[in-house]
Amino acid sequence: MGAIRTPREAWVEQGLKALAEGGPEAVRVEALAKALGVTKGGFYGYFADRNALLEEMLEAWERESVDDVLSRIEEEGGDPRAKIQLAGRLTLSADRLLPIDLAIRDWARHDAAVAVRLRRVDNRRMALLREMIGTFCSDPDEVEARSLLAFCMAIGSHFLAAEHLGRNREQVIARAADILLAT
Repeated sequence: MGAIRTPREAWVEQGLKALAEGGPEAVRVEALAKALGVTKGGFYGYFADRNALLEEMLEAWERESVDDVLSRIEEEGGDPRAKIQLAGRLTLSADRLLPIDLAIRDWARHDAAVAVRLRRVDNRRMALLREMIGTFCSDPDEVEARSLLAFCMAIGSHFLAAEHLGRNREQVIARAADILLAT
């Protein structure tokens, strides 16, 4: 009976975890193997090299943070505001995807190929915002502005360290969302 191989998905998942914790430099075959409790030999049964793993990690992130989110939004339905809020909860406020997303944003600052992929993901996310906001706002300039503000709020709020004068961050974000999504 042969040894059971560590599934390909486990290498990708461990790579995404390492990326979220330490950036692309933390995605090292030996470190991943140690975290998985296996030898690094199994890695090369799935991937030609580290770059192949990094590419597959980016594909998994894009699929999970855009394709899967869009599918779930369609499954759950709801009005456009509810769909926008669900997309935000699933991607940029979720414990799992947020750290990966932020690490990829930082990585994209130093890697042109990653920047291209991030632009594609952000364009798809903006397209959803435009579509949903466009159902209750008819001015194309205002749709674009609201979409940009909503997206900037969703990402930028994770970098802002300011206090909110007697309010907590969640209250302020909820109020900002009410303003952005008002008819």
